[in-house]
Amino acid sequence: MYAFIEGEVCEKTNGSLILLAGGVGWQLSCSNNTLQAAPAVGEKMRCYTFLSVREDAMELFGFSSREEKELFLQLTSVSGIGPKTALGLLGSMSLRDLSLAILLGDVNALSRAPGIGKKTAQRIALELKDKISQADVSARSDGMVPAGSPVFTGADSASEAVEALIALGYSSTEARNAVSRIRDQAETPEDLIRLALRAMAGM
Repeated sequence: MYAFIEGEVCEKTNGSLILLAGGVGWQLSCSNNTLQAAPAVGEKMRCYTFLSVREDAMELFGFSSREEKELFLQLTSVSGIGPKTALGLLGSMSLRDLSLAILLGDVNALSRAPGIGKKTAQRIALELKDKISQADVSARSDGMVPAGSPVFTGADSASEAVEALIALGYSSTEARNAVSRIRDQAETPEDLIRLALRAMAGM
């Protein structure tokens, strides 16, 4: 119904943003990532939107990028994942890291988000793993990766696998040791990461 709303930032609170547009103050429920990306009060911002309509309520959700909105819609397509849970997931890590965790089926990374248990994390990974590609991960790297987070550099597969594991929250020592143990068993970064995750999980 609403593709986006562009207006002046009037208020930023925990979990919501108010934009003044066309004489109307629009209250948007947002992730922590969108709130951090929002400019200061009094400045203009474009928020991509999604209107949730239920029998007992209507709620407008806002996103600082099309990529975040796309991932939100993918998350809410998973059985048992509502809009609030999806926002919690989006705010728990960068879009790139969340997409990578889903792509690799990293249940440990997903279950670090508030309100996400191991079974829910497994369901998210299972239902979305075929809907997210490495291209999606790369596209979602722009603009929402925290300072200091490693990004793919085009180095060899082992180096890319190490960087990806660090991005998922493992220490550089853990990542390097895990990849060094399995680097001869696969060629692509994706396969190396999967094998390394299994090795660290003791599988």
